Amino acid sequence: MAPATNRCLISADGYYEWTISPADGKKDPWHIFQPDHAPFSFAGLWAYNSNLDVTSCTMITEPSAAPVNEIHDRQPLILDPAYYDAWLDPKTPAGDLKEILRHDIDGQLQFYRVGREVNAAAINNQPNDYAGLIEPIKLL
Repeated sequence: MAPATNRCLISADGYYEWTISPADGKKDPWHIFQPDHAPFSFAGLWAYNSNLDVTSCTMITEPSAAPVNEIHDRQPLILDPAYYDAWLDPKTPAGDLKEILRHDIDGQLQFYRVGREVNAAAINNQPNDYAGLIEPIKLL
C-alpha cells in the first residue's frame, strides 16, 4: 500500500465501539456520531490486489480523544472536511500527510449505549440492518 497515493475517504454517519459490561461480562455496544447525525468521513487507505482482483480499504486509527476516550482507547480518524481535498490529492507531498491527519473532528463526537442486537449478524435468518440499531437504550 502506498500512503503517498492510495488515500481515500470512507463516509459514514456513525460507528460502534464496545465495552465490557461489569454486570455480566458481555459486550455493550455504543453508537458514536456527530451532532444531528451529520455525515463525516474517516481517513483511509486503499489497495488493489491483482491476484485476487479485489480492492480493499482500511481506516486510519489514532489514540482516542475526549469524549470517546471515556469508552475506548482507540478510534478511527475522522478528518475535518476542510482537509479532504489535500488528503485525496496524490500530489500532496507525503511529508505533509502527518500534519493533515492532525485535523480531526474528535471533540464534536457524541455517543450513547445501544442494544446488544447490533452484535448479531442476522436475527431470525434476516440481515440485522434496521434503524433501531442506532436508538439509545435506557440504562438502569
